[in-house]
Amino acid sequence: MSEKIYKIVNARLLLNHEIVENEYLWFQHGKIIHPQNLFFDAHRDADEIIDAKGLIVAPGFIDTQINGGYGIDFADNEGSVEKIQQDINTVAKGLLQYGCTAFCPTVVSSAPAVYSKVLPLLNQRKGSVQGGAEILGAHIEGPFISVEKKGAHDQTVFRNAKNGISDFDDAYGPELKKGSKAISIMTVAPEIDGVADCIPDLVKRGITVAMGHTACRIAQAEEAVKQGATSITHLFNAMQAFHHRDPGLVGVLGAADLPIPSSQIGHPASSLTSPSRNKPDPRPFYGIICDGVHVHPNSVRIAYYSHPNGAVLVTDALSAMGLPKGTYTLGGREVEVDESGACYVKGTSTLAGCTVTIDDCVRNFQRFTNCSQVEAIEAATLHPARLLGIEDRKGTLNVNADADFVFLDDSTGELRVKRVFVAGEEIALVNGLV
Repeated sequence: MSEKIYKIVNARLLLNHEIVENEYLWFQHGKIIHPQNLFFDAHRDADEIIDAKGLIVAPGFIDTQINGGYGIDFADNEGSVEKIQQDINTVAKGLLQYGCTAFCPTVVSSAPAVYSKVLPLLNQRKGSVQGGAEILGAHIEGPFISVEKKGAHDQTVFRNAKNGISDFDDAYGPELKKGSKAISIMTVAPEIDGVADCIPDLVKRGITVAMGHTACRIAQAEEAVKQGATSITHLFNAMQAFHHRDPGLVGVLGAADLPIPSSQIGHPASSLTSPSRNKPDPRPFYGIICDGVHVHPNSVRIAYYSHPNGAVLVTDALSAMGLPKGTYTLGGREVEVDESGACYVKGTSTLAGCTVTIDDCVRNFQRFTNCSQVEAIEAATLHPARLLGIEDRKGTLNVNADADFVFLDDSTGELRVKRVFVAGEEIALVNGLV
């Protein structure tokens, strides 16, 4: 990693929830630094000046739910370990092209043999130009989920937790004991036997527990939050539709009497809709797919107005991301991608994912909700970092944060990625890709 000290000038920096001018960004050794020590202790100035030419400089995007891309599925355990590792690198490098500098590779419901082979390859690792976007640990979606809301998942591998946490260890193998080093997020259905009681044990291991692919009622959802669940997986999809007498999992966004968290870590910041205006919001974060297919723009708007600081933009992209329409695989099942980029289980109308990219999600979120540029960017940067409890190093341009950032052009009214840096190094963008 370069010893050189870099200084970005002529930038509009996203700092402390504002886009500010007449400020500089300094970085060295892949970290954002404060220049004061350079001047007074080391008597050094910048070795290289980077002219942002008036563009917005923001943290790199974070995608906490992505199943694959470029013809590669993270749940595919066929072939050698070397081949799987090469495939992971292919996706990680490709994501940088869209400004995504960190991600949680997502594995859908699978048999234990799949987890034992794939999960060791999805452990946390730093990002680089050579290796691609940083891996933040896997997102395990299932198999402790509902048959009723299975979506494209293979129900033959579904499980319950009647024997407690040992059932989870049996399903995932030794990687689960590594906690967030291997598994950052786990999606479960809280109504499945034994699952809610296991949430505290999972949280103790450093795993973020999300609720999804569930038919739970509002009382079950709120109980899961009290047990430590802090996220909802792809809001509105694979869950009970909102009903005024029992709003189900969606209704948690309107909860007013959940216990107030004692710490900000892992929880949304307060907003005008929070139960407390000056304490962390006890309502969970929610992943939301802003492709215009999975969730109607009006529904995105309703969620945003209900709980603005809980929004986490995700792609839920599958192996077909970056490829044309056609037939691909997801967790061993055939899926079809149509002209809009939506993906369905082959021969059905069951949505299975999409091919949207994270920069598209940012643009769509701003367009659907009429939120500010800052809010749109933070839904793909600060919010996912807070969800994972890593905002000390990801999701901001604060001193000591990782030097993962993007240059954004907003001259057309939409945010477009123009330059991408990961661990302090700039990547080469493919012409016309973004």
